Amino acid sequence: MEAYMDVLVWLGIMIFFLVVEVITVGLTTIWFAAGALAAVAACAAGIGIAGQAALFFVVSFVLLIFTRPVALKYFNPHKIRTNYEDAVDKTVKVTERVDNKNGMGKAVLNGQEWTARMYRDDVTAEEGEILKVAAIAGVKLILEPLSEGPEKQK
Repeated sequence: MEAYMDVLVWLGIMIFFLVVEVITVGLTTIWFAAGALAAVAACAAGIGIAGQAALFFVVSFVLLIFTRPVALKYFNPHKIRTNYEDAVDKTVKVTERVDNKNGMGKAVLNGQEWTARMYRDDVTAEEGEILKVAAIAGVKLILEPLSEGPEKQK
């Protein structure tokens, strides 16, 4: 009867990790579900709870470490890098007043005009100002003033 309860516990753990995987789709907890399945097999083979737990951890971490990178490569093969991550910290010229409260603003980066917003809602920038790219959010440049000092441009 105790072995039956152990099997139910491991199946519950496996279902828990499968549900978490479905919710998060991060290819992380699926490996722990596989470890729980190995523990179910160990339980059915009559191995004690310490052996079941050890097998759970060993199988889970081996799969996580050795198969997750390969799985991610094949599940995400068409991810296209835009290289605009390199735009952060570059300077841009404002071509239309940037005002978050009114939802307006444009700036030129590498010869292309982008929709622009300020990093803080209480700060605006006027046409012609030179600002720094703080981040990129979707298709918008998030801008901030250049640091104070001799390199500050107006």
